[in-house]
Amino acid sequence: MGQQITVTGMSCGGCEQSVEEALEGVEGVESASADRAAETATVEGDADADDLVAAVEDAGYEASA
Repeated sequence: MGQQITVTGMSCGGCEQSVEEALEGVEGVESASADRAAETATVEGDADADDLVAAVEDAGYEASA
């Protein structure tokens, strides 16, 4: 099951990688892809949306489900 969350504050490829790594650390995430131009992250798996938002915020970015 795929989910998309809004992520703001990414300004470079390294930011995208940081967001992806943060999301991939959440239980239930199979894969994650961040897009700084679209200000989104797409997650495959059955992770809880609140956990995804919390992981991105812990990495230093703004997020909403």
